[in-house]
Amino acid sequence: MKRRHHAPWWVFVSDSVLIVASMILAYWMRYTLRWFRDVDYDHPLSAYVPFILFFLGSMLLAFQIDQVYQNWRGRSWLDQVYSIINAAAKSIVILFALTFFLDIFQPLQYSRALFLQAGLIVIVLLSIARILQNAVVGWLRTRGIGVARVIIVGAGEVGRTVMRTIVARPEFGYQIVGFVDDNPQKGESDIGRFKALGALNNLPQLIEEASVDEVIVTLPWMYHRKIMAIVRECQRREVGARIVPDLFQMSLSQVDVDDLGGLPLIGVREVGFRKSNLMIKRALDVTVAVTGLLLGAPLWILIALVIKIDSPGPIFFRQTRVGARGKLFEIYKFRSMHEGAEEEVDKLRNQNEADGPLFKIHHDPRLTRVGKILRRSSLDELPQLWNILRGEMSLVGPRPALPCEVESYLEWHKRRLEVRPGLTGLWQVSGRSELTFGEGVLLDIYYIENWSVWLDLKIILRTAPQLLLGNGAY
Repeated sequence: MKRRHHAPWWVFVSDSVLIVASMILAYWMRYTLRWFRDVDYDHPLSAYVPFILFFLGSMLLAFQIDQVYQNWRGRSWLDQVYSIINAAAKSIVILFALTFFLDIFQPLQYSRALFLQAGLIVIVLLSIARILQNAVVGWLRTRGIGVARVIIVGAGEVGRTVMRTIVARPEFGYQIVGFVDDNPQKGESDIGRFKALGALNNLPQLIEEASVDEVIVTLPWMYHRKIMAIVRECQRREVGARIVPDLFQMSLSQVDVDDLGGLPLIGVREVGFRKSNLMIKRALDVTVAVTGLLLGAPLWILIALVIKIDSPGPIFFRQTRVGARGKLFEIYKFRSMHEGAEEEVDKLRNQNEADGPLFKIHHDPRLTRVGKILRRSSLDELPQLWNILRGEMSLVGPRPALPCEVESYLEWHKRRLEVRPGLTGLWQVSGRSELTFGEGVLLDIYYIENWSVWLDLKIILRTAPQLLLGNGAY
């Protein structure tokens, strides 16, 4: 079976180098800089070589016991840091015990403070290294290097939850080949670029033909015999099989697991936008909107002037959009097209390059010269800060939809209308117009189910380079 969940070999090598380096740094701090407490004895570095090798071996053994390298994919940074602290603590305790044991037979006055310093240094070095390692691995996976090709069994709510998580977190390194489902309504309709591959009995053939590395099963537990048959088939073909518990078709982010004296208790927790969360989010929206309106005034005046000079017509463009819970509102933008552009949509319909209900053209002939620059840099969106201040939009959220788009929504698409639309969002920073409509909706629903202040901040930070590079903007 392919070891797709293991860490790359270079992670093991870099960890080994940093573990050895931490002992050398601790020696330098102890005997050269003489930090914390002076010593009246000295040992050459060579005297500590056995301890360095023992420290390296014990750290790597602790990582092996915790399966740090075997279960690399999908582990959070905090989980990784916990494993580092756990391994360092165990190794230092063992080193202390070893020096006490050696003192009985040959008193050499080894510095135990040095070992403690080495433990602290290795925690810092490896914790920083994990950030860099995760970034490199994530970057490689987004470019198709080291990814696992997967087929999803089941296209219900749980299956779509898996899909939107994979779309939102490309650093996990999963590439969805497609999905199978015995329900014709689900198994024969593509979801974005995720291909419907027919019924479950096609799975053995698909595994062979598509070079599948892993099968993710998202069927309801009532089909437990079918689930076990799929697992056995995967084992025979040396393909990984993972089962996502549907928990009565509840969203996985709503599940809260606890225990009562060893008995598992499964509860349902409120996720996403509780009242307290909404207050925090609204405070952030108002702060940023007011700041942007005040500090951005000179830029607004400059943009208004060049729009007026470039082409006749109003400075601002207003359009009806669908907000939270289906409420309509007027969105504001800097005008980027010539007057009467909306009436020309039907004439250009055959040039549409977007899928689903969206209408997008790479080289839209309706754009003005200034409008092309505004669209490319997304500066045409700035007036939406006024919509944010009015409470019609949020700084981060799903893109605001047109009423004609919402009319053609499938039922599961409508979940993206549960919250205020955003000036930026997970869809925009994950590819903007380059993503299919289905993938964008999956990202919006993922955002709603997994909202946090930290997620909003990450999206805002990722928005800046997207604007500078203009990726997917047209």
